[in-house]
Amino acid sequence: MKGNARFRARQACLGILLAAAVSGAQAAEENQADFSLLDAIKTGKNMSSLRLRYEHAEQDNRSENADAFTLRTLIGWQTADFHHFSLGVQLINVAKLVDDYNDMDKGVSQPGMANYPAIADPDSTDINQLYLDWNGIKDTSIRLGRQSVKLDNVRFIGNIEFRQLMQVFDGIAIENKSLPDTSLYFAHFERVRQTNNRKRSGNLDIVHATYSISPSETLSAYGYFNNFNDLGFNATNGLGANADASNKTLGLRLDGTRTLDDQWKLLYTAEYAKQTDYSGGDSRIDAHYLRIGAGAMLQSWYLRIDQETLSSNHGQYAFQTPFGTNHLFQGWADHFLVTPVWGMKDSFLSIGGKPLPQLSLQGEFHVFRADENFARFNGGSGDHYGNEIDLAASWSFNKQLSLKVEYAKFREGDRIALSTARKPDLERIWLTALYTF
Repeated sequence: MKGNARFRARQACLGILLAAAVSGAQAAEENQADFSLLDAIKTGKNMSSLRLRYEHAEQDNRSENADAFTLRTLIGWQTADFHHFSLGVQLINVAKLVDDYNDMDKGVSQPGMANYPAIADPDSTDINQLYLDWNGIKDTSIRLGRQSVKLDNVRFIGNIEFRQLMQVFDGIAIENKSLPDTSLYFAHFERVRQTNNRKRSGNLDIVHATYSISPSETLSAYGYFNNFNDLGFNATNGLGANADASNKTLGLRLDGTRTLDDQWKLLYTAEYAKQTDYSGGDSRIDAHYLRIGAGAMLQSWYLRIDQETLSSNHGQYAFQTPFGTNHLFQGWADHFLVTPVWGMKDSFLSIGGKPLPQLSLQGEFHVFRADENFARFNGGSGDHYGNEIDLAASWSFNKQLSLKVEYAKFREGDRIALSTARKPDLERIWLTALYTF
């Protein structure tokens, strides 16, 4: 059944591409007669950068500390439009300069490195992006191939660009902006390359609409139909290694900044989503997501408080975000990339600003609690996973070169009785230099 759906999707993609090619050839404008393919290549956009990073990690239940020193090289170029077509090509290489860490290559603990904390930056050389764009229909763009995707605040769909090897998707995406103040996005992806260097096949269909209430306020509605049986999380998300994790997520998001006067702004976010089984997925998949938050901004400084809930289905399954940029949520220490089966209630305070034009500061404090109680190591039950503080400072020398220092410290609360689910004390430090061509 899934194979037939995949075949039909491929037929649709090829049909769209063929129609685009014919239409593009017919609609070629005369004023492009003197603009050659070579001109389109020469006047294109650079997609190249170098990112050098040192990461240090100390974890309470690991006898060794981890040190990773890596260099990510992106070499890429996107041509300018030529008869409504544009080609983007980007190669990636991640090289280890110091590799005293467990890189979890392809999601597997590396031999002899079990006593080291995980730092998910394996070495790799690959095609990072390779896509063909077509914009021959007014207010519409079509992208076919391997591509980076970021929607809303990347909570559900993101490229996880924090990691050296980012997440990319293979398939087709269509964006239309013909309706006033509205953006419609449709996509069908059949493969994902994860940040651990693992490529997985399946089907992900996306329907996403965003309406701009004002230049700084948006209302989004979305449906994510995930037909990937396993993305490597089944062993820890409560379903079991052999379960089918296919699910659908339907939701609404309201997010914005409203100006109060010439100095103060109101910040607010409200979002709800429901996740259930889909296309043969396990019947235990039944959970919801809720985020409520508000704050204020004074010139370049902001302060806000939020609570994010990923519910649990009676301790059998908790709401998951397998395609999201999860590093940015529930603390930067990466203890909760997969939601524990007891769910998550993350109450957090965020503060940040720019004391100088070149300097940006950011801080977060999180209190993590379970949606449903779990058994504690010393008996009884508990719900307090722990607390975390996250700090960051970045300095931009110019548009090309920037430096960033980041720190995360997680303190364990109630110790979970199940040893494989325990969240011990964890501390991480990052030093990053980025040069963009």
